[in-house]
Amino acid sequence: MIAPLEPKSHTRLVPMIGDKSFLKIDHVDKTFVRGSATTEVLSDVNLAIERGEYISIIGHSGCGKSTLLNLIAGLTTVTRGAVLLENQEVNAPGPDRAVVFQNHSLLPWLTVYDNVRLAVDKVFGRMKSKVERHAWTMEKLDLVQMAHARDKRPSEISGGMKQRVGIARALAMEPKVLLLDEPFGALDALTRAHLQDSVMQIHARLGNTAIMITHDVDEAVLLSDRIVMMTNGPAAHIGEVLEVNLPRPRHRLEMATNPEYLRCREAVLRFLYERHRLVDTAA
Repeated sequence: MIAPLEPKSHTRLVPMIGDKSFLKIDHVDKTFVRGSATTEVLSDVNLAIERGEYISIIGHSGCGKSTLLNLIAGLTTVTRGAVLLENQEVNAPGPDRAVVFQNHSLLPWLTVYDNVRLAVDKVFGRMKSKVERHAWTMEKLDLVQMAHARDKRPSEISGGMKQRVGIARALAMEPKVLLLDEPFGALDALTRAHLQDSVMQIHARLGNTAIMITHDVDEAVLLSDRIVMMTNGPAAHIGEVLEVNLPRPRHRLEMATNPEYLRCREAVLRFLYERHRLVDTAA
């Protein structure tokens, strides 16, 4: 357990000169104030992420996972500390950090193609020609195997296909960091498995940095290089970070009997079970 800083201060930290971490969450606190009520969601969260890593964040509901993702995305600001991307402080949204939510958030009146093209035009409107932007859009649809449905609208495709389009739209921005907030949580088991395999293939091909929120232990172990396990809220922090020493590419059927996979799965389950027991004890 990481002890909270004493005494607490709400002074923002400045970037650390010479720090070579690609993405650094540096002594981050997040407090929400609503009227007279103050809720400390995160306390002294520290994490360094290297370029190309796939990180999963897991923990019980209310532990601040999505809040942490929103801080990295710049959708909300830290109360204390700093989020640094390539040694530059994150304090607003930007195309270098693309988010894929559990709800695909596609615009229903646009086609699959136009939903992705909208992001391409926004980011590359002044840098790429019209022909180049079309090719870029189709390349990203090909990447998620959705080029065949380019002219369909969201109401005409399945939930899994919508998530593929959402991932294509995020990747079309060519982000430095891909942020995934339980992207497969609303899908059936078979569709979820297919999308997990697709994300692994995309990660292997692009080498992008990915941070994923999940409640699924098997998903976390299958996809991740490291699993960040959060303590219970309020004032949640990182309890443990588990290295997943499994070679890539990974094949789910082979993982079922892999000793390292089973070891990691057991370690995460033990952590989550212990946190659940602490809640029951306190109740």
